[in-house]
Amino acid sequence: MPWDFWLIFLILGVVIPWRGRVRLRHLLARPTVATKEKLTLYGSTIAFQWLLVGFVAWRAHARGVTPEALGVSREITVSLLLWAIFGGALVGIFQWFNLKRVGRMTGAIPDLVSRLAESILPNNSLELTVYCAVSVTAGVCEEFLYRGFAMAALSRAGIASWAVVLLSAILFGLAHTYQGRSGVAGTTLLGLVFGGARLALQSLVPVIVWHTMVDLVAGRAGPKYLGASRKIQ
Repeated sequence: MPWDFWLIFLILGVVIPWRGRVRLRHLLARPTVATKEKLTLYGSTIAFQWLLVGFVAWRAHARGVTPEALGVSREITVSLLLWAIFGGALVGIFQWFNLKRVGRMTGAIPDLVSRLAESILPNNSLELTVYCAVSVTAGVCEEFLYRGFAMAALSRAGIASWAVVLLSAILFGLAHTYQGRSGVAGTTLLGLVFGGARLALQSLVPVIVWHTMVDLVAGRAGPKYLGASRKIQ
């Protein structure tokens, strides 16, 4: 594997988890997180992810990784759109009821989830508008990084398909270290589902839609069920 691919994997497996933990530690140390601070968080997240995708796409192209290998070349057919729409509806419903379930729980894990919701999820219309942009960015950029580049690079290195899905899912889970152990476990499982779908459908389009839906639902259901102090107007 070339040096620049190793550098990208270092960013995905070490820098991003570290960066997320540091930023959330600072937010959780505050008694409240103001709208200005959330918007700054959202804006920097959007900028960082698109810049990283630009760099990764540049290096992948330079190393001869094809659009087909990245999952971005397949024609968008009716069947692919149906997978995207119905899959998005299913994961959105699951996310809604899962957050509702967590909101009814007590203990250390639900308490952490509630604190995270207070710190990073939107609680007014302005925050929600920008958060929607974050959700779309995460859906596109993270799927390109983990189900596009990571899976293509690992496959190119001769790793078996099942291991490619597993390793990319682990990297995806580590990126959510700031959510605690349960968050890492949940996103790793989600990564396994998304990775399997990426292989089966040979396209990033459905998983981009599914990922975006998960985040959009979190932005609405999170403040509703996880004990946020304000409601979206």
